[in-house]
Amino acid sequence: MKDLKSQASRSTTPGKGGLTPEIQSRIGHQLRAMYDDVVRQGVPDRFAELIKKLDAPGATPQVGEEGGSNDNTNGRD
Repeated sequence: MKDLKSQASRSTTPGKGGLTPEIQSRIGHQLRAMYDDVVRQGVPDRFAELIKKLDAPGATPQVGEEGGSNDNTNGRD
């Protein structure tokens, strides 16, 4: 990473800022590699089950049953 910073400071036009096309290309390749890794991991089973339940006909959201709700009215004033 330090090498990229020093290379970027040498290769860019002084006063203009920004990155050289070479640096942009390297960043793009690294981002694509990370994205591909995330895609290969797939969807966790618990998310897939939740999506199936939500897509089921007649499915209704059930707020507050498992994780509680965002409603702060708990009978106290």
